[in-house]
Amino acid sequence: MTADGLRLLPVTGLPEVAAGDDLAELIAKAAEFADGDIVVITSKVVSKAEGRLLHAEDREAAIDAETVRVVARRGATRIVENRNGLVMAAAGVDASNTAPGTVLLLPVDPDGSARRIRARLQELTGRRLAVLVTDTFGRPWRSGLTDVAIGAAGLPALEDHRGRTDSHGNELHMTITATADELAAAADLVKGKATGTPVAIVRGLPHLVTEEDGEGARALVRPAATDMFRLGTSEAVREAVTLRRTVRAFTDEPVDGGAVRRAVAAAVTAPAPHHTTPWRFVLLETAESRVRLLDAMLDAWQRDLRELDGWSEERIARRTARGEVLRGAPYLIVPCLVMDGSHAYPDARRAGAEREMFTVAIGAAVQNLLVTLNGEGYGSAWVSSTMFCRETVREALALPADWDPMGAIAVGRAAEAPKERQPRSADAFLTTR
Repeated sequence: MTADGLRLLPVTGLPEVAAGDDLAELIAKAAEFADGDIVVITSKVVSKAEGRLLHAEDREAAIDAETVRVVARRGATRIVENRNGLVMAAAGVDASNTAPGTVLLLPVDPDGSARRIRARLQELTGRRLAVLVTDTFGRPWRSGLTDVAIGAAGLPALEDHRGRTDSHGNELHMTITATADELAAAADLVKGKATGTPVAIVRGLPHLVTEEDGEGARALVRPAATDMFRLGTSEAVREAVTLRRTVRAFTDEPVDGGAVRRAVAAAVTAPAPHHTTPWRFVLLETAESRVRLLDAMLDAWQRDLRELDGWSEERIARRTARGEVLRGAPYLIVPCLVMDGSHAYPDARRAGAEREMFTVAIGAAVQNLLVTLNGEGYGSAWVSSTMFCRETVREALALPADWDPMGAIAVGRAAEAPKERQPRSADAFLTTR
């Protein structure tokens, strides 16, 4: 197969590879090489030569052993991250092209494997070569499988085009080409999945081959901090719920109002009685509005402690000094309950139950809000203080008389990482009948 001098050459006639075999020697005997060739090798034969064949009737146990993190799960299918940072189905544990009752694991260090094979091939052939170790991946948003590079030596895995200009003179800002993956996919056109041809040569791109081994295919693994799709949908929701923590200290970084509005849009999808929408969210986006509310609440709090509880001024000062979480946040949200659409009952029992249904609904809405804010990268603290001075809050914020403030939510970037929290099992909270 050729295109403008590019040639894809299958390496045929390789014997069955076994543990301990000199794979580079087998490849060198099976083909002729030229300077600048790129040798593309399916990971299965690398794994076989490295003794990564495992006698395991239970493939799921083998997957467990190779898994660092479950990314997504649908029934028996698992997309996981392995110890090399590769995100793939079943951690790359493969039961195809191997004897019944055995599975193949990926090489322990694919980049290291590529470097060793490259050094040996260059020694045996006297040629300047690059080596890729590849495996088959599915891809988010795309149907079908393709080969990608999991190990590389002698060529840059990525080509950074940022700062260059296109044919119209426009500067490129985002373009980084996954060269190693493009080569892996191209070589697979002549290797194939079922033809017993695990090695191919890409010829005609000598400018890609470097003297140094380079940083390897590890450079293709996206860092967690920049991975916007690190988890499957249900896993992301569970992690957001688990990792959502009350934040009590915030940085001064402004909060994106668009992120808050997206969180409110998630909040108002919560279930509610009688097909109602019993939520209203007051966004305090200016410092003036926050100070006005908090000063009014502080005055009401001090008045209650003084007149209803009989506290001394010194004790009042100590107590109210601890209530500064809201004042330290760059953004506040006051969720309010409205009883529009509620049923009127003449007796206290049913009337009380009606209000409880609506209260549960706003709790569900606020949970949606907090989890979505966490997904946007914001910390939060839901503080109940507005419920103790509802009339004060309505007056300070000029709210309708039937809007019932249900606490206040401080929002912002966390000033420090939260402390580790021990996992909490559901078992202690379950009763089965």
